[in-house]
Amino acid sequence: MPEYRPAYVPAAAKEPMYSTWYSMHQNVTNSRIEEQCLLAKKLGMEAVIVDDGWQTEDNRRGYAYCGDWETYEGKFPDMKKHVDAVHQLGMKFILWYSVPFIGKYSKVWDRFKDKILRFNENHGAAVLDPRYPDVREYIIHKYEEAVKEWGLDGFKLDFIDTFYSPEQQLPSTTEGKDYESIPAAVDRLLTDSIGRLKGLKSDMMIEFRQMYVGPAMRKYGNMFRASDCPNDSIQNRVRTLDIRLICGNTAAHADMIMWHPEEPVESAALQLINCLFSVPQVSVLLDKLPSDHLSMLAYWLAFWKENKELLLDGNIQPLNPELLYPLVRSVKGDKGIAVAYHEKIVPMDTAVSQWIVVNGRREDGLYIEMSCVAAAKIVITSCTGEIVEELSAQLTTGVHKLAVPASGVATLIFS
Repeated sequence: MPEYRPAYVPAAAKEPMYSTWYSMHQNVTNSRIEEQCLLAKKLGMEAVIVDDGWQTEDNRRGYAYCGDWETYEGKFPDMKKHVDAVHQLGMKFILWYSVPFIGKYSKVWDRFKDKILRFNENHGAAVLDPRYPDVREYIIHKYEEAVKEWGLDGFKLDFIDTFYSPEQQLPSTTEGKDYESIPAAVDRLLTDSIGRLKGLKSDMMIEFRQMYVGPAMRKYGNMFRASDCPNDSIQNRVRTLDIRLICGNTAAHADMIMWHPEEPVESAALQLINCLFSVPQVSVLLDKLPSDHLSMLAYWLAFWKENKELLLDGNIQPLNPELLYPLVRSVKGDKGIAVAYHEKIVPMDTAVSQWIVVNGRREDGLYIEMSCVAAAKIVITSCTGEIVEELSAQLTTGVHKLAVPASGVATLIFS
């Protein structure tokens, strides 16, 4: 179906990223972001996603100031200079936009107030009607303008799903529509958006959330993110694996990974371990993390980068979905990885010469089950990357216990 050909996925879409949402919410400024990016780049993050708040001084979580898509100068006095500063660190810059919303306090409210699908008083904003060509043109022009003026590398396009709510839709009385179908008009809006943006930058990144992810959506975006589940590692695991099973080579991203700095480091590590089979987005204040948490984050991001092809492009097997995927395996070439989130016994296939076994649990110890006799060199590391044991062993058929610490890793090389 040529009309649903998936969008090109640039290499940058499959690199770890820093997000401002859970770490700063709407309280973003150019200086705070640049401070975090300086640390993020050193830890291995290759892009920043600047979320809601850049366009307004209001921090009450509404959308009454959406629609103009101009920077609030008290936070970003020079957006081009800010984006350039992030680029100089070697990071890409992605910016959040709420696609459908036009706020009641925006300057363009009077221009479009008669071309809306509905108004939400709690949000302080209306949903624009994409069936009008001037509405679509206005939205797309704002994106093009941001790329040309600020040098953006991508967009987080939010709330696509709010266009279509037939039960709440207002009657349309304004002339000028060129579509009657809202889904068809949204398709036109998104198709034209990515087409024109790619005309400006061929490697443009476009992120969508899981609530509106499906095989047909691959034509519009190249980054699919799990829907919001802050500090919920299990939901992040389930949602990212669900996306992996339908998204082909489109980049599957974790919801922004966050934890409390006073958590045990093994617990914090589980936030990353549960999302190993997706692209990590980190959203904590890096300068507020204790040293062991920073070491843990550096270790797992380096681990993820080293094993990226295995994690993202391998033959993935998320087992037992009815139990929330307690064991996930992936094999690529002569290398395999198995992450035990609940299961204690991990079957070993010696047709693969190297296995990485991750203990995605808060308990020490894992068991491997051998189907045949094999000699192996075994290296066991903690959740912060320190080697805690190295040994060579002749593994007989059956079950063997490995002293893998909580949130730790065992690497087995068979000979």
